[in-house]
Amino acid sequence: MKLFISADIEGVSGVATNVQLTKEPEYQRFRKLMTQEVNAAIEGAFEGGATEVVVADGHGNMSNILIEDLDERARLISGSNRVMCQLEGLDSSFDGIFFVGHHGREGGSERSIINHSLAGICVSEVKVNGVVCGETEINARVAGQFGVPSLLITGDDAYVAEVKETLPNVEAAIVKRGIDRFAAELLAPKRAHALIREKARIAVERAKEFEPLVIEGPITFEVEFKGTSQALMTTTIPVVEMVGPKKIRFTCPDMVTAYKLFWGCVIIAMTATNGVLSHANA
Repeated sequence: MKLFISADIEGVSGVATNVQLTKEPEYQRFRKLMTQEVNAAIEGAFEGGATEVVVADGHGNMSNILIEDLDERARLISGSNRVMCQLEGLDSSFDGIFFVGHHGREGGSERSIINHSLAGICVSEVKVNGVVCGETEINARVAGQFGVPSLLITGDDAYVAEVKETLPNVEAAIVKRGIDRFAAELLAPKRAHALIREKARIAVERAKEFEPLVIEGPITFEVEFKGTSQALMTTTIPVVEMVGPKKIRFTCPDMVTAYKLFWGCVIIAMTATNGVLSHANA
């Protein structure tokens, strides 16, 4: 059985504030915790019958996981210049996908830790065919086009409740309880690792019970940005239209194509936040 793991960090036990993910030496502590939770998922997957595991680092610059500490049975996709963002490397050869350390969406539960939708600097809301989606729900739909079912999610309790509205049968490891966007009640790492390992094993053992989340095309994305310039500059892509001062819309024939275009729009919007040439050399 071939398994794909999309790994993020905000949903890792221990994480409760942005400072832990941005300031040294705190960041080094928490990328280690991220690596440990990914390892727990890998261990559980192999215990459940997985024979191959690929991990895509999906947080920030997408090079957080410590390769020297990663379970040697897995392969790691690292670095941010990717066409498929958090799903780089995923294709129809995989039998399932895990979302480890993920988080709730922007505008979702007020208790979900560091909630945002792909890029907190610019994205306020994402709708796919009229349905508000967070990162996991979007990624699960992309995986579904490849015929890959979503097997496991790990993160805080509010995130899990949010995702289960879309994936009610997915296995879930709740490693912390959200109190506020920047406060949480946390499991000790060893307890979190044991829980993730157990749920990962069960998820792989149950793999044949899950169906891919398939959304038939055409696929329409509506994206609300936080700034007008962020939205406007995405219309340099001809198929993207402004439907409000901060909102864009586009339609693609399938989910994978739409996901790539969404990621491209986010890249442009992030760059446009302070002016696209603000960091250019004179």
